[in-house]
Amino acid sequence: MPEPRLLIDQDLRTGAEIALDEAQARHVGTVLRLDVGGILRPFNARDGEWRARVTVREKRSMRVVLESLLREATPSPDLDLLFAPVKRHATDLIVEKATELGARRIRPVVTQRTIAETVRVDRLESIAREAAEQTERFDAPEIFDAVSLVRALDGWDTTRPLIYADESGDEDGKAWGGEAGRAQPIGEALAAAKGEKLALLIGPEGGFTPDERRLLRNFTYVIPVSLGPRILRAETAVIAALSIIQSVWGDWRRA
Repeated sequence: MPEPRLLIDQDLRTGAEIALDEAQARHVGTVLRLDVGGILRPFNARDGEWRARVTVREKRSMRVVLESLLREATPSPDLDLLFAPVKRHATDLIVEKATELGARRIRPVVTQRTIAETVRVDRLESIAREAAEQTERFDAPEIFDAVSLVRALDGWDTTRPLIYADESGDEDGKAWGGEAGRAQPIGEALAAAKGEKLALLIGPEGGFTPDERRLLRNFTYVIPVSLGPRILRAETAVIAALSIIQSVWGDWRRA
């Protein structure tokens, strides 16, 4: 069984002794059952991944000493996920899978048809950290508080293309784009995407309203895309779209 990974925000360097916080100490000692002499792999996006040995284990605390650098850190793709919050289990799944699929930032967005208008950022951060530890990435995505769609678009970095899944824009016979035009297949849109940063927007159950579609399509940096002929659940759409993004635009190309 491989040594467990642990995301540590402290500076990591050879010979450093790191005190785990109480939650980490409880997880390592109780769940992972590591004792003095046990090996784990602390990591972060700044200092890379290290081999460390447990030197002190107490009921609510633990210390480890860093022995050697295992891997230099590599950045996740500069990829944002914006999504309309759904029911709790589905939102948890979205954050977990978005972390596994390499999103760097996760931004809940409240739309006119959003079911759940609030999220517990601390809970989602915990889910993201655990997913990062299990998937060999060096960072956990930054989780933001939920904001309205209008606010999310206000002050948008126009050099970051925003692709959004538009289930209402797939009618045959219409030209692509514009206020009411046909959405472009996501693979084609990504093949033409330029630059090193990108964002994905997935809407709520029931999709975007006509007013929201007009708002989104009013911006030149917004690209309406189709995820195919079937209506997908929000969590399925996130997984499908991020997978396609990574294979066409992201770091799967370098794997």
